[in-house]
Amino acid sequence: MSGPAINASSVDAMALPRLVWLRPNLVGLAFPLLKLLPARYIIRKAREEGELPPGGAIAETSSGTFGLSLAMVARLHGHPLTLVSDASLEPALRRRLADLGADVHVLRDAGPSGAFQKARLEYLDRFLDEHPGTFCPRQYSNPRNPASFAPAAELLAHAAGAVDCLVGPVGSGGSSCGIASYLRLLFPEMLLAGVDAHRSVLFGQSDARRTLKGMGNSLVPPNVDHTAFDLVHWVGAAEAFRATRELHRQHALFMGPTSGAAYLAADWFARRNPDLLTAVILPDEGYRYENTVYDDEWLAERGLALDALPRDPVEWDHPHDGDDAWAFYRWGRRTYAEVTGAPAEPLELASL
Repeated sequence: MSGPAINASSVDAMALPRLVWLRPNLVGLAFPLLKLLPARYIIRKAREEGELPPGGAIAETSSGTFGLSLAMVARLHGHPLTLVSDASLEPALRRRLADLGADVHVLRDAGPSGAFQKARLEYLDRFLDEHPGTFCPRQYSNPRNPASFAPAAELLAHAAGAVDCLVGPVGSGGSSCGIASYLRLLFPEMLLAGVDAHRSVLFGQSDARRTLKGMGNSLVPPNVDHTAFDLVHWVGAAEAFRATRELHRQHALFMGPTSGAAYLAADWFARRNPDLLTAVILPDEGYRYENTVYDDEWLAERGLALDALPRDPVEWDHPHDGDDAWAFYRWGRRTYAEVTGAPAEPLELASL
């Protein structure tokens, strides 16, 4: 007689999403901590293939959930972890990382645009040079990042059947491109809609400081396969925060703001296409945001409180630094250069 399985570890218990109906034609993949999948898989493969010996050191850059996920995996397997982060790292998360044994290096000086990404990667490169033999997961370029999402795609396909459109926030490119690549083995015509933050360079805007964290990027990671995307949405911080609260109020799903941004775009697509099945990636839970996104006073003080959400996005005829709070563009599975007329600026960093 088979019964409920007991997981080997807390990471295994939390790695896969819960599947939740949000509309009759919209299913949410609600992850407790989405980055656990790539952190677990990258470290497991590195140990199996001798790239990371027992007790070997790990170093990576992160100011959010990938760092937390790595810290959990590293603690369970007995690896010392160094994380390069920046001033956006919340004090509560830093305390949790320290509790898990991570050595966190926090940078105080950003680049000219106000973004820390390149400065963190350059610092990490110097650290790796000074500590030979240290394993770096390289979440932005390691193909094991998108490959790690096969179990989530399998779970969705088994439970929901043919998916017509997948919607997900984009940062490293791992989850959206990874899940889509596996689902398209079964459903080749499936649409992929990426959700980006304004003033992120991923899909052709210029780099600047962003209020909405956890998606978007100040560089274009090799793991972002632009030819996978049919649509791209850009969502403002206030709209993402309001949608996060709506997700909680209407569906009792206590998620973070990247989930709200993705839900806004997915709900719009599902409303417009009632005969198609849409799935949306909801990357993490809301506990880190109780004093921000879930605090009405915090939102009002920063001019980020909205009475209602816009019902539809503005369609753009090309990506640009527009001031529409919510916009979308028909990317059409083209390369970055085919859409923007110029290649994405390469960054030649060993840690990328």
